[in-house]
Amino acid sequence: MNATLAFDIETIPDITGIRTLYDLDSDIPDTHVVDFALQKRRAQVGNDFIQHHLHQVVAISCVLRWGQDKVHVNTIGQLGDDEESMIAKFYELIERYTPQLVSWNGGGFDLPVLHYRSMIHGVAAPRYWDTGEGDYNDSRDFKWNNYISRYHNRHLDLMDLLALYQPRANVPLDDMAKLCGFPGKLGMDGSKVWQAYHDGKLKEIRDYCETDAANTYLMFLRFELIRGHLNADEYQLEIKRIKDYLNQQEALHWQEFCAAWH
Repeated sequence: MNATLAFDIETIPDITGIRTLYDLDSDIPDTHVVDFALQKRRAQVGNDFIQHHLHQVVAISCVLRWGQDKVHVNTIGQLGDDEESMIAKFYELIERYTPQLVSWNGGGFDLPVLHYRSMIHGVAAPRYWDTGEGDYNDSRDFKWNNYISRYHNRHLDLMDLLALYQPRANVPLDDMAKLCGFPGKLGMDGSKVWQAYHDGKLKEIRDYCETDAANTYLMFLRFELIRGHLNADEYQLEIKRIKDYLNQQEALHWQEFCAAWH
């Protein structure tokens, strides 16, 4: 089968970038820098969602399904790796496997963040950016199905598609995962990531990101069932494959995830 890569990212405010743009002194505590940025954003637009280019990526988690029966779930890189190396390794996965990317709101958040941050760091990703004019043997195919176009399936943003591209119809991954019988989020959500990072809980953030990637992949399998790409037996086989894989993992977050999976 063609490779599939379901992914999720976690971010914190880019403190260095905020200092640079607003000429803030280095002796101002990081927490005050973040508070300044949030307050400025609330004054501008009425909410404290920081613009995409000022999100620093601290975790990228993936479920990779490839070959006849291979599946792997992991967070890219090692604990403490810098943002540039994590983004580069993510694009290297795309370079190696040319997978179908699957996300939940990836078109609205994850990929734009990765675009801006890769530009800041100068991370090349020719396979990802190919829209039909690349130097690959199959580059012509990318004119009609690439990672960039909203309406192409090489990147499938499940939330966007299920809402028929209507923002007011968007729903949270956690809600849909639980309604479909999957575990959903366990103990953390995106709003808590900055505080967790500030408290030195990067491992917990990475674990949480992994479970979100797993929920996204499970929702993709359900979507493959309802659109007829998997029949009922094939769907159950793929569900069993990922469930067996996760049950074999010793990490506590996977034990909790599997225990919540009714």
